[in-house]
Amino acid sequence: MQLIDAESGHHLWADRFDKPVADIFDMQDEILSRLAGALDAQFIVAEARRAERAPHPDATDLYFQGVAWIYKGMTPDYLTQAQQFFERGLALDPENVNLLVGTAVVDTAKAANFLVDDRQVHFVAAEAAFAKALSRAPDHALAHALLGLLLNTTNRASQGIAECEWALSLNRNLAQAHAYMGHAKYLLGRGSETEAHVYAALRLSPLDTFAYQWFLFVGIAKSQVGAYSEAVEWFRRSNEANRNYPIGYFQLAAALAQLGKLNEARTIVKGGLALNPGFTIRRFRSYLSSDNPIFLAGHARICEGMRLAGVPEG
Repeated sequence: MQLIDAESGHHLWADRFDKPVADIFDMQDEILSRLAGALDAQFIVAEARRAERAPHPDATDLYFQGVAWIYKGMTPDYLTQAQQFFERGLALDPENVNLLVGTAVVDTAKAANFLVDDRQVHFVAAEAAFAKALSRAPDHALAHALLGLLLNTTNRASQGIAECEWALSLNRNLAQAHAYMGHAKYLLGRGSETEAHVYAALRLSPLDTFAYQWFLFVGIAKSQVGAYSEAVEWFRRSNEANRNYPIGYFQLAAALAQLGKLNEARTIVKGGLALNPGFTIRRFRSYLSSDNPIFLAGHARICEGMRLAGVPEG
């Protein structure tokens, strides 16, 4: 199946679906999901560029500009830029659900990706924004999934899974919910289950803008069970999908160090520090996302790998 721009003749999207004709209605849903995932980033960027030229941007324009910065990657600078657009939008429309979700995403990302020291402050702010957004739009499936990710990273992975399951009950083709369930399994010490969830997400959205995060989820799950060679491959996929994801560099470096590839690991660390100069082992250790014994043991090995790779102690 292909999608062609009727005006320009440019090829926009193509995919293959191997399902029995009897599953045609399920296939329609999957086609729409994959199409939306493939074109979403293009749409956001196009709208953000249009909004930049607007003499008096409205709240929706500012939302698109904020999301466009998030799409660039998870660096402190990019997330700060996004936050500024979302805050400007909320000043115009304080009840705007998408803008509330946007601010929650930024705060969650800053804390979950170890970009700040005061992680708890950002987690609290994010949870409040999600609560406000969902009180106004209780059937916002993506907001439920993103709240699930927040719950995962604040030692409530079981609740995170429940939130993602609720998101899927609202939208069964929501790829993010599958990926975040995989992340939760890692935090619960069940990292062997993570890969299947991520593959389910990729089946629905193989070109997803945030697939680089999903690749990292599998990488840390592989590290958890000591499969460092496999972990390295997943971390490399993450870095190749988005070069502006600092934690991906540090996780890759830790896995390489565990394999004895110290020179490459130390080079990778320099790349991570260029994106997030404030990252330290102390920051990484200071806030644990789970108290599961298997998670804690794996986390300690990651810290040791980071130390071998030359990540600053802090």
